[in-house]
Amino acid sequence: MAVTDFFAGEIAFELLKKLLIISRRACLCKASAEQLAQAIQNLLPIIKEIMHSGVELPPQRQRQLDTISRRLLSASELADKVQQSGRWNVYRNLRYARKMEKIEKEISQFVNGPMQCHILADIHHTRFEISEMAERFDRIDHRLRGMKIGGVTDDVRKMDLDEHEMYESNYVNFGIEMKVAMRKVKEMILLRNDITVSGICGMPGCGKTTLARELRKEDEVKSSFNEILFLTVSQSPKVEELKSRIWTSIHGGPANARSQWNQISEFSIVNNKRVLVILDDVWSESVLQQLISCRNIPGCKFLVVSRIKFSQLFIDATYELKLLNQDESMSLFCHFAFGQTSIPLGTNQKLVKQVVDECKGLPLALKVIGSSLRDQPELIWTNAKNKLSRCQSIGESHENQLLERMKLSIDYLDFKVQECFMDLSCFPEDMRIPLDVFVNISIELHDIDKEEAFAILLELSNKNLITLVEETRSGESYSSYYDIFITQHDVLRDLAIHLTNKKDVNERKRLLMARRETELPNEWRRMKDEPFRARIVSLQTCEMKEHEWFNMDFPEAEVLILDLSSSDEYFLPPFIHNMPKLKSLIVINHGRKNTTINNLSVFTNMNNLRSLWFEKISIPKLLPPFEKLQKLSLILCNINNSLHHPNLFPNLSDLTIDHCNDFTELPITVCHLQRLESLSITNCHGLRELPSNLGRLGCSLRILRLYACASLKELPAGMGDLKRLEYVDISECVKVKSLPDDIGGMVRLEKIEMRQCPQIWNVPESAAALESLRRVICDEEISWMWRDLQNALPNLFVQVVQERFDLDWLLED
Repeated sequence: MAVTDFFAGEIAFELLKKLLIISRRACLCKASAEQLAQAIQNLLPIIKEIMHSGVELPPQRQRQLDTISRRLLSASELADKVQQSGRWNVYRNLRYARKMEKIEKEISQFVNGPMQCHILADIHHTRFEISEMAERFDRIDHRLRGMKIGGVTDDVRKMDLDEHEMYESNYVNFGIEMKVAMRKVKEMILLRNDITVSGICGMPGCGKTTLARELRKEDEVKSSFNEILFLTVSQSPKVEELKSRIWTSIHGGPANARSQWNQISEFSIVNNKRVLVILDDVWSESVLQQLISCRNIPGCKFLVVSRIKFSQLFIDATYELKLLNQDESMSLFCHFAFGQTSIPLGTNQKLVKQVVDECKGLPLALKVIGSSLRDQPELIWTNAKNKLSRCQSIGESHENQLLERMKLSIDYLDFKVQECFMDLSCFPEDMRIPLDVFVNISIELHDIDKEEAFAILLELSNKNLITLVEETRSGESYSSYYDIFITQHDVLRDLAIHLTNKKDVNERKRLLMARRETELPNEWRRMKDEPFRARIVSLQTCEMKEHEWFNMDFPEAEVLILDLSSSDEYFLPPFIHNMPKLKSLIVINHGRKNTTINNLSVFTNMNNLRSLWFEKISIPKLLPPFEKLQKLSLILCNINNSLHHPNLFPNLSDLTIDHCNDFTELPITVCHLQRLESLSITNCHGLRELPSNLGRLGCSLRILRLYACASLKELPAGMGDLKRLEYVDISECVKVKSLPDDIGGMVRLEKIEMRQCPQIWNVPESAAALESLRRVICDEEISWMWRDLQNALPNLFVQVVQERFDLDWLLED
């Protein structure tokens, strides 16, 4: 079917080739442009048929098909532009002609080159699959001949045992994801000559080792290598012993001297031996580097299995193993809990599904928890479900086999990285944690700067202990950390909570409610007469009234996280008075609408507060001053003119306002914040104007972000006084008509982002004085004006925004 699919693709590509030859003339003739547009419309059903044929293509081919689709869209867009462009605009028409020529060249090169190889490869795979199927039928026939009536031969016993062992060990491979993973890894090892070191990575317990073990049993893999060597490296490896075993496998004899390791390539060439070395449970790049130092030997390939995603300096290509979906999770769990692949009749299906949901698709959790509940009465199941929902261990088996096994991943981290990982457990389950929030906490608790905090999160991400979800424009020097989110698998969060709760409640570094409850835990109430030593306090509550709190003493608390679910009012905990060291307060509301905060008197004692995050809150009228507050973030809030009071935040250095619909104007009081370094106003569609004296921030402001403020019509003329400004973003400010005439006064400006600003058609002459400017990101229509300045600004790089296309339109009727 893959062959048929690609021949259909060949027809489509031939049509494209003809279309794009026409398009080369389209820039000089509107009639040709109209023909091109009509031809593209005729081609869409063919592309749609290819995309939805039901055939799963390899990733490389799928990417190529997607690229062709995008090129087709580009050609269509260009045809429209040509029809709208006047004949007199010679410069623009020439640019369009060059673009069409470039697209035609790319398509032609693909049709005449790689695509022919793909067709041959499909024919080869089809032949191989037919041959492999014939071999399997021969093996089955051989086993059937060994059967005897009235008894079972040794061959059949062995067959049953093999199948049982395969079922036990390979059951994690059941399902689409594992089948896809097996195929992708085999492609890397067998079909890619440019890949000598392949990798499998994923979070602890996701089935990496099982996949590698099953891979070496595959007939296709076994027939491709003379020997397959499986080595477990572990955290404390004996490197010389491992190197000796690799040497012996490749050379065929014992390694008597270390110098022979350097001669290994010579022996391999003579022997012409093909060896696959599987290195399981690799923890260190330095160890990996030593073990794959003979990677360039002909015929020798490596497969590295690790929780860490190693750099491409060491591994040519890596497959990241995903978690199981709902159906696969249920089948795996039922195998270990009931000995079958579905829930037995008469069993409490709702209860089983609740337990399975708590495992979140992690194979190891499904196996351990399913096995521990096998043959247990329903009350034990209910108790296990309740404990899992509270992030508690359900028994010795669960604690030893799952949590302690996963704890190895944490023990191997540096101390500060461990602490940051543990801090993540203080946020609610399944929450997308804004990176900005977490960076603020890390700065306050661990005496690190934001760059080190970001580096720690990258390390945790590379070790598959967290997931970073980020926009494509994030991660640069001036990007908002609010564009990046952190997610963590619930089992890893349970692990952190399990480790935290090993200490007595009053001695824990982190005191948290693992799930949202209607009242504080009874354990806390019983110990309230003694001080709590926690540095982080995290509460998940519903609407709380004054009488529902009780007094607690937190002499060491530096961070308070209030995660609430309230659509009306919320009474702040009175024990905030007893947090003299509080530096960071995060209040996040998950209710249906913004909530109003009561008990504002607690703010009067926040003398050390340096970071304040409000999300989905109706901001009260705050009483000044917040003397030490440096960072204020208002997300999805009703601001209610709360920023108009003068001298409210005398030392504020970072102000972020995002998705605040009632925010219509930036109060003049903000221009009096003489220490303000970063001002970020994003997605505030009601913002109409900025104060004319914004230039008063010229001695401090470094970052100005006005992203997606759709009602903003102009930038104030005084912006030229922002002498320290290094970065400005006005992207998607669709009504802004021009840049400030005095933009040349921003002598330190390094980067401008102005994507999708359709009404800006010129660049002020004073921009030629921006000697520090090194990068402008803009739309194509204005890019040539910036390029005209490159003679005056030789270090300037103009980056044209790549329009983002998707193929959703192919699904439309």
